[in-house]
Amino acid sequence: MVVLDDKLWFPNPDEALEDGLLAIGGDLSSERLLLAYRSGIFPWYNDDIPLWWHPNPRFVLFPQELLVSKSMKQVIAKNTFDFKINSSFKDVISNCKNINRKEQDGTWINNSVIDAYSKLHNLGLAHSAEAWQDGKLVGGLYGIKLGNIFFGESMFSHKSNASKFAFIKYAEELVNEGVVLIDCQIYTEHLESLGARMILREEFMKVLNTNI
Repeated sequence: MVVLDDKLWFPNPDEALEDGLLAIGGDLSSERLLLAYRSGIFPWYNDDIPLWWHPNPRFVLFPQELLVSKSMKQVIAKNTFDFKINSSFKDVISNCKNINRKEQDGTWINNSVIDAYSKLHNLGLAHSAEAWQDGKLVGGLYGIKLGNIFFGESMFSHKSNASKFAFIKYAEELVNEGVVLIDCQIYTEHLESLGARMILREEFMKVLNTNI
């Protein structure tokens, strides 16, 4: 595992440890983040230290493989939620920071993360997909879009099915924009139910390199 300094670089993804950890340290400048995503690398934080990951296999969703259950089709048909894109980015990432997650002890999203991704949002590269109900933000997700790849970062839900609704609607929008792969990074049962699956690093990088 490599310890990064101020120089703008990352090691070869094949050097990642078995759990996917590739490097530690560095910063969350827009330049470093964009280099990371273009290299298939994503950050998590641990005790205020950036950790950089490139797991193998990789959990992804090919948008044409999106699965929408009968119950979710009913939710969508009933207009239970309103769908918006980029109307409240900072609120989405703040909710992702504060939501309680059964599978996690705390959150990796700190103020440095919020500031870094807000800068990318201002550059038109970070986006939020949102579920609204009665004028209130009740679910959503955010991530980075580069070329024809969307790198999902985190999602939250305050109402049942709200985050699924936002994900489904945004996946359909991304298809219209020509996106060929949604990077889900790490396995969750929630996203598996929507059609996400594991692929090997070699396949992931091939798709990445031909679509950014």
